[in-house]
Order: sequence, then C-alpha cells, then structure tokens
Amino acid sequence: MENFEPSKLHNILFSNIVPKLRWNGIDDIDSLKEESRLKLIELLGIGNIKKAENDDFRIVEKSSIGKNNYIHFIFQSEENYYVNAHLLYPSKGDKFKLCIGMQGHVSGAHISLDIGKFKNDDNYIRNEGCNFSIQAVSHGYCGLAIEQRCFGENGGNKEHGYTNCTHSTMTALLMGRTTIAERVFDIQRTIDIIEKYFSDLVSLDDSILMGQSGGGTATFYTACLEDRIKVFVPSGAVCTFQDSIVEIEHCPCNYIPSLGNYFDMGDLGILIAPKKLIVAHGRYDRIFPIDGVIKTFNRIKTFYDYLGKSDNCALVIGERDHVFYPNETWEAIEKMI
Repeated sequence: MENFEPSKLHNILFSNIVPKLRWNGIDDIDSLKEESRLKLIELLGIGNIKKAENDDFRIVEKSSIGKNNYIHFIFQSEENYYVNAHLLYPSKGDKFKLCIGMQGHVSGAHISLDIGKFKNDDNYIRNEGCNFSIQAVSHGYCGLAIEQRCFGENGGNKEHGYTNCTHSTMTALLMGRTTIAERVFDIQRTIDIIEKYFSDLVSLDDSILMGQSGGGTATFYTACLEDRIKVFVPSGAVCTFQDSIVEIEHCPCNYIPSLGNYFDMGDLGILIAPKKLIVAHGRYDRIFPIDGVIKTFNRIKTFYDYLGKSDNCALVIGERDHVFYPNETWEAIEKMI
C-alpha cells in the first residue's frame, strides 16, 4: 500500500539505522570513548558556544523561604545571555553538598522552590514531585534551581507560564548549535559560578544533578560531558530514540541533527560510565515508553559491567506515569552515595 506520510517513512528509515559508534563489546573502549566524546560535542554544536569573558555575577535577592535561606543570582553565561539561578539552603550549618534540580516543560524554576505562579503549578509541585530544591534541603543539601533556556524567566511565556522552545531551537540550528547544547553549557557555567563565588557555602563532594523530562534530558547530556558532579539522576527522559522522539511527537528541543546515525541514547552511556548514574522512570509513561527505557538502561549498564562498576548504575521504576518519584529516587541516591 502506498505511503503518503513522511513520519511513517522516517520511522522505517530510523529503525534500519545501525549507529556508527555503537560499541561491539570487543574493541578497545577507551579509544571509542574519546571518539564518541568528540563526535557528540560536534553534533551538539556546543563548541560553537563561547564562554562570556565577564560573568557579571550579581545577587538579585537574599531572603528566606520558609525556614531556609534563599539567594537569587544572575550571571552572563555567554556574551549577551544571562542565566537566572536560585539557591536554597538550610538555616543551620556552614557548608552544604550541592543538588541541582532541572525542571522540564513546566512554567519555570520556581517549581523547584515550591512556589506557584500559574494555575497548573500546584499539580507540578504536589502530584508530579518536581520541587527539587525543597527535597534537597530536606536531605541536608543545598538546592540549586537553574532556569533552562526557553522556560520561565529565560524565554518562557511569562503571561501564561508556557514553555517556548520552537523558534529558539530552530534558530539555533541555523547557527550550528542546539538547545540541548545551550542548556548543558548553562549548567556547566553555573557550576563554574558556584565554584567561584560560593565555595565557602557549597561543596561539590557527593554533588547531584537531577531533572525530570526536559530537565532529565539536560541532566543526561550533561552527564556525558561533565565530571565535577558526582551523581546524575535523569528522570522521565532516558529511552531509545525510536520508541520516544521518533515514534512520538515531542518538543523540537529534544532533537540533535544526525545524532541517530552515530548513537542511540544507550550508546552514549560510554561517556557516562563509571560516573554514578540513577535512571528514574514511570512504568506507565506514555511519551517515553518503559520498554524503550529498559532497553536503553541495559545498554548503558554494559559499560558499567565492563568497567567493573556495576554498583554505580541503577534503574528506579515508579508505578505511575510521566512524573518524578522523590521517595524512590532519594532512597536510591542515599544507597549509592
């Protein structure tokens, strides 16, 4: 029967791809790891993003939220672009381990702080478990919320609380860069700022980077390229490309040109192992199906098994859908640390 739908053709074409940099389980893993790292950097376009010479760090507000201390700061990540970041830490204590929480396609980083601004925010906080900074301080950490590009205060729809990725993502592609690269770059730049201005307050020992959905995607790709964070927790994002962003329509910010020709998501585990990794996911997630999650995790785990670091890799499955699972995830974090 004739097919007139491009998406159906793409599904067929993609299903027949054998990624060029897939490890065969035999060849030297170290040389493939370096080749894979350079190829991912090229495909992301992160090399086309240049660090601002002047970070222009400024504290916007120092106050408290509940019983915790709060600092809102901004800085120049690349020339002509500033990041909003929010630091929450317990009122008692001198130095705290860092937990960075990355929101997905919600109304903004204020969700991490348990602050509602828009009509759906309470659902994200109460039902979807995305108040990352509050969770962090309850476990003795300093919680850091970074506003992702195209979300909240950094390019989101400020009137209705919607995210706003499409136009920015398409324009980035014209310049040989991707939204994922920009978000990873901002996370790395924020860690620079923490080391430079908050070293008396925050320690990177046992530090955590976690995120849900689009925040989980940013967490995963940061894990491929960043070594200063000790535990990476991508949630609601780690799945085969075929089962998720190929067969199911997603926001354009999920896509990296030509990536599928070289890697499936599990193949990128070569760049994460042996760093500590906890993949969290919902059994009934409809946009990142659990079968694709398990296939991806099993491929990632092959790298940990090969390196003799199997205990550094864990899969947490919650019994709901596309939400974060605080209790199960923090239990896995504490066990791993």
